[in-house]
Order: sequence, then structure tokens, then C-alpha cells
Amino acid sequence: MAGPPAREQALSLLAAANNHGDLAVKLSSLKQAKDILLSVEPSQAAEIFPYLVELQYSPETLVRKYLLEIIDEIGAKTTEHLSILLPALLTFLKDNNPTVAKQSIVTGTNFFCVVLEELAFQFQRRGIVERWLEELWTWILKFRDAVLCFLFEVRPVGPKLLAIKFLEIYVLHFTLDSNGSGTQNPEVTIRQGKAFNVSWITDGHPVLDASALISDANRYMCILLDILQSASSFPGSLTIAAINR
Repeated sequence: MAGPPAREQALSLLAAANNHGDLAVKLSSLKQAKDILLSVEPSQAAEIFPYLVELQYSPETLVRKYLLEIIDEIGAKTTEHLSILLPALLTFLKDNNPTVAKQSIVTGTNFFCVVLEELAFQFQRRGIVERWLEELWTWILKFRDAVLCFLFEVRPVGPKLLAIKFLEIYVLHFTLDSNGSGTQNPEVTIRQGKAFNVSWITDGHPVLDASALISDANRYMCILLDILQSASSFPGSLTIAAINR
């Protein structure tokens, strides 16, 4: 377990972030709690995650948005324990504040890329996929489905543009690369800053079915094209240029 001083200090700071009447104190306390969580071992930080995600119900928009940024930062370091944090993304996706909803999609997009790569690499390295990682992928698929539904709800344009961007990234990850980069070592390719390639998914992968994912990508591409051809589905003007901004 986390050492008593670090654990108790983090819990005290999270309580202040949740209950203090001054917004500046809330945000300062949350930042200090984040620093503690990043400084301890991932398994120790995970013990405090349930208290961290309670802040998703904070009435202050800035607290909810900052919480998402913290989840994004911490999640990049503690992938194995993301299952405690990922459900909050689904809650925040429905947030009435567009800024919070947008940050939820940004964070979910980052997690999608991280979890997908780890799924491919773990099976290549070890020939297995651990249960915690399989559970994360299940949450990622729930997030994907929620984002798709989000597109057809009455929502502000800003979050919808990011939802479209997420589906675009999803499609690109599961579209075969005609340049043949899939033949390179995947981890070397990632370090070179190149994107995931669906050809990295080994036949017989227990979680990822390359053929099914490619089929999904084609289906989502059709949905994206339908959306772009029917800008009237969105309030205001929705253009490709706007999506790419």
C-alpha cells in the first residue's frame, strides 16, 4: 500500500478539492494530489484512484476538466490500472459543458491509441494478453460506441468535431497501409513517430480480430462520409476544414 504520509496527504487534498468552498483551493489541492499520484508506484496510486474519480461529480466545470487532464496524464503512466479511471470518460462525455465533453474525447482518443498498441505488443512479446488489458479494451469499445451515439445527439458543434476526429483516427488505425510499413518492427516504428498499423495484429490474437476491425473501419468510414455529406445533421456549418482544425 502507499506509504501513510503520501496516502493520507493525497486523500486530504482530494477531500479539499471536493469540499472546499474556494475554487482556487480546489484546483490547487487537485494539482498537489496529482503530483503525489505521479510520484508513487502505479499500484500505490491505483489505491487512491477511486477517491480521485469521485470528483467527476464536482459542480465546478474547471474541476471536472482538470480531473480529465489528470486522468490523461496519470493514465499514460499507469496503463494497467486504467480500468478504474475509464468509466469516468463515459460520464464526462455526457457532461452538459462542451469543454468537459471535448476533454473527455481527447483523453479517450489518447487511451484508445495506448491500449491498442499495448494489446498488439503484449501478444507479440509474450504470446498472451493479460486480463486487465482485455478489460481495458472492453472499456475502449464502450467509449467508441458512446462517441458514435454522441454524434447523432443534439450537442454543440465543438465536441462533435472531436468525436468525428476520434472516428477518423479509429478508421486510420484499422486501414491497411499501402506503403508496407507494417513489415517493420512495430515498436521501432512507434518510436520513430509513425502510426499504428493493423498488420501488426498477429493472427490468432485472443482479443483483436484484424479482419473484423478492418470491416469496422470500413463501416465507420461510410458513417463519416454520410455525416460530411449531410451537414444539416449538425447545428451550424460543418466542413472538412473545420474538422481538421
